[in-house]
Amino acid sequence: MNAEKMKKTFRVVGVKGEGAFTEFNTEVPKRARQFLERLHEIEADHGPEIALYEPKRDTDHLEGIYYVGTMVDVSLTNVPVGMEYIELDEEYATAKGNVKHIGKLHNDLLKWMDDQGYKRKPDSYIVETYHPLETGEEEVAIYLPIYV
Repeated sequence: MNAEKMKKTFRVVGVKGEGAFTEFNTEVPKRARQFLERLHEIEADHGPEIALYEPKRDTDHLEGIYYVGTMVDVSLTNVPVGMEYIELDEEYATAKGNVKHIGKLHNDLLKWMDDQGYKRKPDSYIVETYHPLETGEEEVAIYLPIYV
């Protein structure tokens, strides 16, 4: 795994979801498919699919919020009904790999952060971007917000 620290701005148009963290693995993809059916409504150039996740604070934190959407190139003030525009500008620890191994990728990135002395920002969204590959597989890039 190749990890690095970077400052990045994400401009996102998406829809909000919420529910049990244990259900995110099925609910988030379902919500993303619903969003993609409305992608044509966004009047801006858009890029990869993206998901933002509220971090789980502790074992008692059972439900959270997330957003699924697409990255856009410019700040937007006019978004379709039921969608939101969110702009994040943070320092991140980031790594990418096959989406099939996303759990291991998250764990490896957390270990790398610990080895580097980086601490996660618990009140900032975890970001994942999804990139289809020519092989038919999908690559995910994970961005964990960190203190500098």
